[in-house]
Amino acid sequence: MTEDLKARVSYLRGFTEGLELGEESKEQKVLQRIVDLLEEMTDEIEQLRVDYEELFEYTEAIDDDLTDLEDDFYEDEEELYDEDYEDDFESGFSLECPNCREIVVVDDDILDQESSIEVTCPGCGEVVLVDDEDWDVESEDLPEETEEKEE
Repeated sequence: MTEDLKARVSYLRGFTEGLELGEESKEQKVLQRIVDLLEEMTDEIEQLRVDYEELFEYTEAIDDDLTDLEDDFYEDEEELYDEDYEDDFESGFSLECPNCREIVVVDDDILDQESSIEVTCPGCGEVVLVDDEDWDVESEDLPEETEEKEE
């Protein structure tokens, strides 16, 4: 494309010189300056094209590197999840400590105990779950409106 522009500007330069308007005529000076400007613009366009191609190649290389990093990072994360966390969450649930925001994993087996349950955060010692069996409500203790809705 740029070579085509350069050829067209060269043609215009030759054409304006062939007009024989005289070296000092106003028209010749204007045409000469226009052709000079077109040559400068063509050179700038060529430099922009070269810079664009270099930048495009550089961006492609960065994208490839980023893809490799993402693959490595998420591959490691998947392995961690599969190995470490799957066993922890298979038979339980997790809670966030309201004090230190640490995740506390509670095993389902603890809920089968007959005595009261109190789970504390291993990070700060704050109580995150209390089951003193008082909150279990039998259906006969519910108000009549609720029972009717259940049926």
